[in-house]
Amino acid sequence: MPVSFKDILLAFEFVSAGSTGEHQAFLCKQSGTLYWHSEFTGDSDELPDDIEDSDKYVQIPDKRELDLGKPLVLDFARQFLPDDVGGLQQIFRKRGAYARFKDLLQRRGALDRWYDFEANAEERALRMWCDLNSIEVGD
Repeated sequence: MPVSFKDILLAFEFVSAGSTGEHQAFLCKQSGTLYWHSEFTGDSDELPDDIEDSDKYVQIPDKRELDLGKPLVLDFARQFLPDDVGGLQQIFRKRGAYARFKDLLQRRGALDRWYDFEANAEERALRMWCDLNSIEVGD
């Protein structure tokens, strides 16, 4: 059963919005239904009792699981800000790195380019993840 890529992308963004494990989303491979869960709200879906059945459900990954965090930033810097690669490696050794990274992008006039680069990389990685998990995607 095809699943909307937009729905998978929304679930991916939800999962990626928190720290590891704070937000979860699961896809039922049989029905195409997405189940959402957050540690912080009572508004999320009640998860099915058999959610641990990996033949039936797959957990939606977050950015870190798809290597879309620091590695993606450094790939972007190598392509578009080669003079800043060393400084970015230093920035990403401490907390608050993304805020400082975005400040740098703002100063360099590269923020929109980063958002496009990030969105394209996320879509490619998420589609590849769908292929690897035998998820039929409909657009």
